[in-house]
Amino acid sequence: MDADLAALDEAKKPVGWRDTAVITKLRFGFVDAGNNVPMLHCQLSTTVAAVCQRCLEPFRLPLEVDVKLLLLELDETVEGYDEYEVWELAETTLRPMDIVEELLIMALPFAAMHAESAACRALSADDAADGEEMTKPFAALREQMTQKY
Repeated sequence: MDADLAALDEAKKPVGWRDTAVITKLRFGFVDAGNNVPMLHCQLSTTVAAVCQRCLEPFRLPLEVDVKLLLLELDETVEGYDEYEVWELAETTLRPMDIVEELLIMALPFAAMHAESAACRALSADDAADGEEMTKPFAALREQMTQKY
């Protein structure tokens, strides 16, 4: 997404697109009575700048993460905690920021697109209603597919 936003014309780049607040709630604890199996309940909420892969216009993409993790050593297993995802730790120390960053990266869609079709210029009926020329990257795709070489 960073490369997509960096490629936009300066006039189209969202202001402060690299500086976005993340609302974070982390709760550490143990899932067992003997305090042997650490867990983390992580709730994250943010909105990131993205470029729609349909219309190639910038938009704000909301991300929400609510996950329960078991923090285990490599190759360690425990039974009976199916509501938790396993997060394997290679080291004994943990930086919560690393987990937050990784969870947000995993929450990003493969291809960012407007959630509402009315907001996407590629799907809206009023093409360039404001007089601005609209980029249509796949306008001639059907024609190109039927050409014989």
